[in-house]
Amino acid sequence: MFEEFEKVINSVAEKERFRVAANKLLNQCFLLKKKEDTRKDYIYVRENKELFKMYFDMIGYSVRINEDQGVIALSSDYDTGRMQFNKMESIFLLIIRLLYIEKRKEISSSYEEVIVLMEEIREKYSLLKIKNKPNMDKGTEKGMISIFRRYNIIRNIDSDVNQADCRIIIYPSVLMALTVDDINEFYEMTEKKLQSYARYNGKNDDDDEKNEEN
Repeated sequence: MFEEFEKVINSVAEKERFRVAANKLLNQCFLLKKKEDTRKDYIYVRENKELFKMYFDMIGYSVRINEDQGVIALSSDYDTGRMQFNKMESIFLLIIRLLYIEKRKEISSSYEEVIVLMEEIREKYSLLKIKNKPNMDKGTEKGMISIFRRYNIIRNIDSDVNQADCRIIIYPSVLMALTVDDINEFYEMTEKKLQSYARYNGKNDDDDEKNEEN
């Protein structure tokens, strides 16, 4: 195994390139072909996928490559390294998943970005009839955008995310946050999950919802 590493990682420059790409996967969960600051890392990992798979296998992770979507994801094999989201963060993630699926169905070209407005996210949230629903104020909105931007799931085009017309790109990595084989199944499953939140009875308000993010 180490001989395979030596064949590729045989210089200081290559070691640094491998280190940067590996750390981006560990810290950001997703590498995107279409995202400027991860494109080179995406290509490098894809071209050396067996090397990265061997490396991450040693520390209990799997490298998942979806070339159709242009996404590389890292997932834990031992139920560790999962993001723990509170109720507000969980709901926000489910909403942007739904919006991505809905918008993707409307777009004819797979190369076109999925862009939504903050107003659309607010509208989805307002439709949820949840007892003791968390308040999505301006500070919460900024926090949600910051969290999911950090993990290469979304990116705000406009700087002021509190504006109703603020444009937000939703990346296909939102689909790999939870693996499903069929997009229609995923749509139904996500809707059911949102409905379960809508039936929430107000108990254990402070409990965190665990969602697999990597």
